[in-house]
Parts: sequence; structure tokens; C-alpha cells
Amino acid sequence: MKASTLKTTRTDMKALVKDAQELFREAASATGERADELRSRGLQLLDSAVVKAQEVQTAAIETGKEIAEKTDDYVHENPWRAVAISAGVGLLIGLLVSRK
Repeated sequence: MKASTLKTTRTDMKALVKDAQELFREAASATGERADELRSRGLQLLDSAVVKAQEVQTAAIETGKEIAEKTDDYVHENPWRAVAISAGVGLLIGLLVSRK
């Protein structure tokens, strides 16, 4: 998923949740039919936020799978290079941890 799409989705979700919160605050002070209408709209907004969150989760899972496949292909094509890179990263992490 592109960073701009993720940022847009995050902004949309924040707006949906904020709108739902405002509607629930209004519904708390309202009574009767108006309160029921506000609660219903708030629940619809929250449902929309859940759907957006699920879309983002699905996109993140797909991106993770693509990255894992590319990494797997690279390791199969370049096993010794992959071992050297892993050893180098392990050495750097070991040096950083041992300093503390």
C-alpha cells in the first residue's frame, strides 16, 4: 500500500471517529427520537471506521507477503550474499547491545 493512501486512510479514520464522538456527545444530551437518530448515525460512522481499518489491515498483510516473497527469492538466488548480510547485521546489533 502506498504511503499516501495509508496517510489518507488514517486521516479519514480519525475524522470518522471524531464525528462519531461528537454525535454520541450530542446524543447524550438529546432525548427521544433525536437521540436515537444521533446514536444510529454514530454507529454508522464507527462501522465505516472499522471497514477502513480492515482494508488497511488487508493491504498491510498483502504488502508483507509480497516483501516476504521477494526476500525469499533473493535468498534463494544469492544464498552466500544473504548469509553475509545477515552476519553483518548480527554483528552490528551485537556491537550496539554490548555497548550498553
